[in-house]
Amino acid sequence: MQPFRKHTGLVAPLDRVNVDTDQIVPKQFLKRIERTGYGQFLFYDWRFLPDGKTPNPGFELNNSAYQGASILVTGRNFGCGSSREHAPWALQDYGFRVVVAPSFADIFRNNCFQNGMLPVTLPEDVVRKLLTNAQTRPGYRLTVDLERNVVEDDHGLSVRFEVDAFRRDCLLNGLDDIGLMLQHQDKITAYEARRKAY
Repeated sequence: MQPFRKHTGLVAPLDRVNVDTDQIVPKQFLKRIERTGYGQFLFYDWRFLPDGKTPNPGFELNNSAYQGASILVTGRNFGCGSSREHAPWALQDYGFRVVVAPSFADIFRNNCFQNGMLPVTLPEDVVRKLLTNAQTRPGYRLTVDLERNVVEDDHGLSVRFEVDAFRRDCLLNGLDDIGLMLQHQDKITAYEARRKAY
């Protein structure tokens, strides 16, 4: 897993609350057996008109001003619904490294950490300011610094955020559950050797 320390990127606003995992990546696209390729299905029912091919001009992420965005700012309870890990896979495959919201569904938040993506929880009034800035300032960018636990912009905004110490350490060092286990490879190998001796 790629370590996350500090990221600066273009902000895309998604001014919606209670965005569930079926809206993030609809169920009909969950048949793939690999983790990649889900970005094309991100927000599929919103991104495309009913023909499934024509981009919906009214959907935020189809605005050319947000092409290449790597930070998504959105409303409360993001990632609610089913526990599918495909949701952060789709966001990440589309290009997002950070999602900022007033609150996240617990399983979605944990899936983000497990996949090297940083969910940042900020107060609702701060998120509202970020959404407004992204909507009214072309090219609006944020820097998310996990080493200092700070979100900053070039217009004087600087706000701290909290992350569970264990999750923070894992992201800083690029460790998912398998990576954590492999830190004990010598002990595992020694145990297996002793076990075979019996």
